[in-house]
Amino acid sequence: MSKDNKNLHSQNIIACVWDFDQTLIPGYMQAPIFQYYNIDEKLFWQEVNQLPEIYKKRGLAVSKETVYLNHLLSYIKNGPLKGFNNHKLRELGQALSFHPGLPDFFKDLQTLIAQNDNYKRHNIILEHYIISTGLAEMIRGSKIAPFVENIYGCEFIENPLPPGFSTQKDFLDNHVFEISQIGVMVDNTIKTRFIFEINKGTNKHPTIDVNAKMSPEDRRIPINNMIYIADGPSDVPVFAVIKDHGGKTYAVYNPENPDEFAQNDRLLQSGRIHAYGPADYRLPSSTAMWIKMHVTEIAKRIVKEKEEALAHRLTKPPVHLHKNTPPTYELAKNLEQGEFL
Repeated sequence: MSKDNKNLHSQNIIACVWDFDQTLIPGYMQAPIFQYYNIDEKLFWQEVNQLPEIYKKRGLAVSKETVYLNHLLSYIKNGPLKGFNNHKLRELGQALSFHPGLPDFFKDLQTLIAQNDNYKRHNIILEHYIISTGLAEMIRGSKIAPFVENIYGCEFIENPLPPGFSTQKDFLDNHVFEISQIGVMVDNTIKTRFIFEINKGTNKHPTIDVNAKMSPEDRRIPINNMIYIADGPSDVPVFAVIKDHGGKTYAVYNPENPDEFAQNDRLLQSGRIHAYGPADYRLPSSTAMWIKMHVTEIAKRIVKEKEEALAHRLTKPPVHLHKNTPPTYELAKNLEQGEFL
């Protein structure tokens, strides 16, 4: 058996990896929380934006992208969100409204690959992933979740176990659920970690450590089989990883906001992205057509690579030698060139 036949994965998967806020939905996903609990959303974000500077004066450094999580915890602790839990987060995720064309576009891209006989012959499939600095439970509750392979985002812990819980089993039976700690914190740099989890297949095989050394041919989804779609400068770390490893990068903007258009153009001019377009996923929008075209190009490349690999491994069958068989020296030459093998 050749070394290639021993590879862990056949690398026949295409991955569309998506940011969430302003990429798939207008605005920020936390809006339904504020509406449901009658909280002043504008005031909340104003305070969040002030917190890094306030803490800096105290000699403390905080992440600008995730300090909002702590402020949500303060709202729970101090009353406005008393009793808030993960079940409520998932429930409120149902209220999220998506950009035009979604979630149908997710399904359409998968169908584009699944119904092509040429791609089916090589078992090529398309998977969607979401990596967000937002709240994973809200995304899981949204109408796009059924079309997504994995969702990576911030997670909360309800009723964390106190010191000594291992010797007092009563603590394990606490059924009063309220968010009180952060379980997973995702900022724009940590997003790159999840790219490599998808790349190596850690999401499918948890025994594979994302930091473990792995040869390129053993990775589940090569990065050049990925397309990353996001909304702007905050996604530069992921844009860089995807683009540097041969994947495709695309930025979207609100068509009614010229500033977003301008910042995406700067990303293109600086070589961060391959292209950009409006956050509209209906055909024939330029965004839908670009993503569809490059998904197809990746699929075609995979087919070509598979067929070239197959042709390389095949040898010609032996043939009967007749009276007009070439002289011995010509026969040896032909054998050397593989013409009779």
